[in-house]
Amino acid sequence: MTLSDIAAGLEVTTEQRSRGVASVDATGTSLRERLTAFADDLPCSATDAAAVVEAYAGGASVGASAATADLPPVTGATVLHLLGEHVSPLGPTGREVVRDWLDARLSRADALALSGASEREFALAIYVETHDPLPGAQEALEGALSLGGDAAVEKRDLLAETMDDAFDPF
Repeated sequence: MTLSDIAAGLEVTTEQRSRGVASVDATGTSLRERLTAFADDLPCSATDAAAVVEAYAGGASVGASAATADLPPVTGATVLHLLGEHVSPLGPTGREVVRDWLDARLSRADALALSGASEREFALAIYVETHDPLPGAQEALEGALSLGGDAAVEKRDLLAETMDDAFDPF
């Protein structure tokens, strides 16, 4: 079979469909208002949870995000976990060690040593493994964890002065 046999029947058109830009507009209600529905299940107020999420979305660490709401780092991590963000302090092997301890296949001392975690990290990993994110919470965060924008676009804009515009299609 030749290339012309493969291409037989293919047609080239010069028209393109305008696809537009997909967007999500979640500005109808504030993040705090959307989190109010989950306030009873969160370890802090919806206002504090919104502050943690907004700081985290802005690029702050979990601890720094919690500090913006005057919360301990573990509370900030708990909030983010309950809202559907992955904040486990352990990697896959460490999480498996925690699951083995929870299933009584390892002693706590052995699990702590094998995981390589500190006491606080181990406690947070246990919480993450034993508590599921709140149903519907991740949808409430729609758009909130992308507040920082597109990293590629931001990088391009920062480097705009150093770039040659010879390949600029516009």
